Amino acid sequence: MHEKKDTPDEQLVEKAKKGDRNAFDLLVIKYQFRVRAIVAKLLKHSEDVDDVTQDTFLRAYRALYNFRGDSQFYTWLYRIAINTAKNHNLSGVRRVPNIDLEISAAETVHGSQRLHEIETPETQLFCQQLAAEIRKVIDDLPEDMRAAVTLREYGDLSYDEIAVIMDCATGTVRSRLYRAREVIDNKVRELLAGN
Repeated sequence: MHEKKDTPDEQLVEKAKKGDRNAFDLLVIKYQFRVRAIVAKLLKHSEDVDDVTQDTFLRAYRALYNFRGDSQFYTWLYRIAINTAKNHNLSGVRRVPNIDLEISAAETVHGSQRLHEIETPETQLFCQQLAAEIRKVIDDLPEDMRAAVTLREYGDLSYDEIAVIMDCATGTVRSRLYRAREVIDNKVRELLAGN
């Protein structure tokens, strides 16, 4: 009979639960950029990203004793990040959202092959406008669809991992991503048809 070996994360969590702050610091170092990227995509105010990221880790540290290991540590941490960002958005003053989206993300959308045909000032301007429009579309998505897109495209997580983080079925994640991509795709087609 084989004994299950703990992952490095599980070992660090156990040490942190026993009061080893260095162990938790290592988890922060390992996941700080991923958590920050997810928070940045979910927040409506870019100037709050660092505060919400820090708040995510504080909440995780305080709740660490409740972490049972039913899921991977990063999955549990991402769920805390999403909830912290959602709560921050709900409690904050409403301003124009600012989600950074690289034009490379627009390149994955069906029908965008024309973006690379000719590099002229006009096409560069169009690409900038397209990226801005896609940002607006993502910002306007319902929270659950926006979170799913963010975790998939920026967190590079699998459907199953997203389902655990969002506490829903994998099929629900697929549906949310499909609907979100459909909305984005329709907007891109509309913009390409006009140019």
